Amino acid sequence: MANVIEIDHLTKSYGKNRGIIDVSLKVEEGDIFGFIGPNGAGKSTTIRSMLGFLKTDSGTIKIFGKSSIREREEILGNIGYMPSEAWFYNSMKVSEVIKYAADVRGIDCSAEAEKICHILKLDTGKKIKELSLGNRKKVSIVCAMQHRPKLFIFDEPTSGLDPLIQKRFFSLIDEYVKDGATCLLSTHVLSEVNKYCRHGAIMREGRLMLLDSPNIDDETFLGFYEDEEL
Repeated sequence: MANVIEIDHLTKSYGKNRGIIDVSLKVEEGDIFGFIGPNGAGKSTTIRSMLGFLKTDSGTIKIFGKSSIREREEILGNIGYMPSEAWFYNSMKVSEVIKYAADVRGIDCSAEAEKICHILKLDTGKKIKELSLGNRKKVSIVCAMQHRPKLFIFDEPTSGLDPLIQKRFFSLIDEYVKDGATCLLSTHVLSEVNKYCRHGAIMREGRLMLLDSPNIDDETFLGFYEDEEL
C-alpha cells in the first residue's frame, strides 16, 4: 500500500514557544489515521507545515509522493482541509460560503454539497452570523468534503457537534475512504481515535511519542500526559 503522507524528521521552532521536534510519520492510502494530543502538543503545527502554511526549519514532507514545497499547488488540489477554527464572513449565507469554496477550485460541487448538508442537517439559508459553533463546524465540513478529495485533513472537527451529527460525520468519512480516500484526524478525544481510526500517533510537547494501532488504553494515554491539562 502506497504512503499518502510521509513526514521525515520535521522540526519547526517558534523560539521560546513550543514547536515540533524531529517528527516522523507515515500514513498509508485508505487509512483513517488518528493524530492525538492535547492543545499545544504540536498537531496543528504539523498539519500547517504539511499544507505549506508554515516554513519549517528542517525535515521533509511528501504528500501523494510529491514535495510539499515544490508541488504544493498540485497537492492542495487533492486535499480537503478543515481547520480547528471555523471563520467565515458573517454577512454571507451558508449556501454562498459553500459555493464560494467550490468556485475557488473551479468545480461544480453542488450535488455533493447538497447531500452532505442533508446528512448533517445544515440550514443553507441562514447567514453565518446566525449560526452556533456546531453549525459553523458543519459549514467547514461541507467545504472540506464537497469536492471529494483524495486526502482529508481534519483539525479538531467534532467540537461543538452533537453526538448524532458526530456519528453521521464519521459515517461520511467511512464512505469516502471506502471509495479510495485517506483521512488524517487531529483530535484530543481519545475515544474518537479508538472508535473510528485504524492507526494513530500521540504527540506530546512537540514530539511524536507513540505510533500504534488505535486501541490506546486510557492508562497509557494518561501516562504520556500526566503533567498536561487535557
